[in-house]
Amino acid sequence: MHPDLSPGKIVCVGRNYLAHASELGNDVPDEPLLFLKPPSTLIPGGEPILQPPGVGRVDFEGEVAFVVGRKGRFIREEEAWDYLSHVVPANDVTARDLQRADAQWTRAKGFDTFCPVGTPVPLAEVDAEALRVVTRVNGEVRQDAPVSDMAFPPPVVVSYISRIMTLEPGDLILTGTPEGVGPLVPWDEVEVEIPGVGSVLNPVRAAPGAPWPRPRTRSA
Repeated sequence: MHPDLSPGKIVCVGRNYLAHASELGNDVPDEPLLFLKPPSTLIPGGEPILQPPGVGRVDFEGEVAFVVGRKGRFIREEEAWDYLSHVVPANDVTARDLQRADAQWTRAKGFDTFCPVGTPVPLAEVDAEALRVVTRVNGEVRQDAPVSDMAFPPPVVVSYISRIMTLEPGDLILTGTPEGVGPLVPWDEVEVEIPGVGSVLNPVRAAPGAPWPRPRTRSA
């Protein structure tokens, strides 16, 4: 668990940057594409991202994330910033082969350690509309994009989510990743930075354990 965060839910947006959607062979959806990560994925900077055995490719996805500051339902876009308290760099680590294999993304996104998150900074201290995300692997820049490149900007995302589920104080919203995602391997170091806000740096290690056996199906 993260020492500074204890969200009831982690709500994420997929394919929210045109170039990232294109690099994976997808289109930007007509509406925000939502999925959830369990709170058990959270780790702070310095803790290792554990690559599970037998899952294939595991990717980094640097993102700008926001902490919900007050309870909200049916939030209007023009009021959305008022419901957010902090901004924080996040890494939506993804088992890419599993994401491609499954009809939904719970398994690919939900492994323990698959959501490194930095130290939250009060939103009042930053220019929210000028934020950008930069991801480095072993010191080399792999992603660099402003939030202005989003198909659905944060106020649209917050309003849309609140029409589906009540947002509670402490909930975490990940707003999508730009182009440049790529695989991680053990002994890499991956850093996600929001310039002017902070960064989260994590080593990558192989998780212990043998490859998963295939689940047995009941005989007819």
